[in-house]
Amino acid sequence: MWTAWEFDPTVVSGILALGLLYFLSAGAWRGRFTSSDPVTASQASFFYAGLIIFWFVLQSPIDGVGDDYLFLLHMFQHMVIILIVPIFLLKGTPGWMLEPLMRLPILSLAIRTLCRPLVAFTVFNLVFAVAHLPVFFDPINSNESLHAIEHLVFLVTALAMWAPVLSPIPSLPPLSYPMQMGYMFLQTLPCSIVGAFIALSGDTLYRRYALAPRISVLTSLQDQQLGGLLMWVGTSLFFFGAMMVMFFLWFQQEEGKGRPHVHVAGHSGA
Repeated sequence: MWTAWEFDPTVVSGILALGLLYFLSAGAWRGRFTSSDPVTASQASFFYAGLIIFWFVLQSPIDGVGDDYLFLLHMFQHMVIILIVPIFLLKGTPGWMLEPLMRLPILSLAIRTLCRPLVAFTVFNLVFAVAHLPVFFDPINSNESLHAIEHLVFLVTALAMWAPVLSPIPSLPPLSYPMQMGYMFLQTLPCSIVGAFIALSGDTLYRRYALAPRISVLTSLQDQQLGGLLMWVGTSLFFFGAMMVMFFLWFQQEEGKGRPHVHVAGHSGA
């Protein structure tokens, strides 16, 4: 059980397809793009690392044990999908790879609408909160197809949520650093509320885990409380950490603006 790896053809083929598409776009197809600087080693490393992390949390024992036995591990999986994977994918994707999507009217409208800060904030947090309501959580996690769709929706809405901060698309630039910090602060609130609701509950909310065999020293309620605490405290610390990075980048930006430019005139010797 603890060492059981999965092989879901849909997950594996989807991740491999994304990796191949990126590889071809960065290589053989690069000349087809209007403005295409070479993909840097750093960008490629970020993107492929994001795919590997996504594959790992979906196909490693984290998925099976988290689905059937430990709510805490399930929440860890969700945190990785919404906090880690999107950052790696966005950091690894050059804007020119995505610009062709922005030339398709319907797709461009959908992307621009979903990536607006208020819309992205609302949709992401609404989806995440509703997915953790017991009335939806147990049926979704009892159906493999619905569960796979849930993970995909988490990733898509998380990419939109991070877009106002990390968008690589030139026609869809990120917010200014002060606005990014305000946006990140607001992001700490919804997940904290959902996490607190789960952590502070006096009863086991999810029938799936209440009936699951206990494979650790944790009771089902303790497992749930730790999972809720991870969501509550973990996401808050992550977003506050992001705010600190943004503040540092903003400070560097402002320091650069205030630095005097010294022009050294050339001269010729006698």
